[in-house]
Amino acid sequence: MRIVLAHLVQILIAGLGGLILDVLGVPAAWLSGSALAIVLWGWAGRALPMPRHLVDAAMLISGASMGAAVTPEAIAAMGRYPSSLILLVIAVMAISGTSALWLTRISGWRRDDAVLASVPGALSTVLAIAIDRNASVAPIAIVQNLRLFVLIALLPSAVVFSGGGASAALIGQGMPIQSPAGMAFILIGGLVFGTILKQLKVAAPILLGAMLVSTISHGSERVTGVIPPVITTGGLVLIGMFIAERFRDIRRSTIRTTLIAAIGSFAIGMMVATAFAGLAAWLAGVSFANGLVAFAPGGLEAMTVLALVLGLDPIYVGIHHLVRFIGIGLVVPFVVTWLQKSDPPKVG
Repeated sequence: MRIVLAHLVQILIAGLGGLILDVLGVPAAWLSGSALAIVLWGWAGRALPMPRHLVDAAMLISGASMGAAVTPEAIAAMGRYPSSLILLVIAVMAISGTSALWLTRISGWRRDDAVLASVPGALSTVLAIAIDRNASVAPIAIVQNLRLFVLIALLPSAVVFSGGGASAALIGQGMPIQSPAGMAFILIGGLVFGTILKQLKVAAPILLGAMLVSTISHGSERVTGVIPPVITTGGLVLIGMFIAERFRDIRRSTIRTTLIAAIGSFAIGMMVATAFAGLAAWLAGVSFANGLVAFAPGGLEAMTVLALVLGLDPIYVGIHHLVRFIGIGLVVPFVVTWLQKSDPPKVG
């Protein structure tokens, strides 16, 4: 019973963080506010590991919410995306290359560690490769996590400042609420499909499962309307808690010694991503805000949820981050193996 109460307190603290930023008018307040609150809670030594069923619930709700924005008109617009996806491939190589150059030339990192730290997004895949190849896991995790956290904290404001986003309070305003039967169909279907994807070792399986079921249902107009706002907000709070968990086991002394390298790597990568985002947005015929979030070097789950919260196109953003995630998983292991042939890591 005590552990249940402790988890409830943690959820309330996360919700309070989101509420405070929401009152202050910060974009994506419930997402970034809950993440910030739990990071501070964790540094105070009070945070608990997030139960797996809460993580799955967050992914399920978020995926279902994303798909609700899909209409037949939006699907028809996807024909403009191929050129943007080609630019994405080039952008990923440019972001990784320039960030790795900073880490090796300025911060003195090994090449394999620098590449793993510079890969934009796909944190779970990157850390799995780092562990398997005996790379420096803690510094790599700090660079990757700092990049994600800064994006969640600052990118919403940058998007709104550029004039391309919407206030979270306005998203879905005026749209009908899904019927209980329609919502149950999407949530149950998303859970079943997500479980199948999990068995196939697909990244973010519950999120993608719910998003695909919701996308198909709304695109075919079998289901119309949006998830009730109170449920969507709860999902955002849980996603924020999930993001904050990645900072729980990192020592503050390690953060201090790696901070300059992490900040420089992020700044360089973000400048390159911004340049490509502007060009891709022009080619695809979408707003610069959509291009910025689609090309931002963050995680699949965080960036697609952020697109939803900011009233952007979740299809455009989600496709780009999914393509990048799959490409990283296929290419990076071979790149790191090749780099380590000439400079094998020290064991222990």
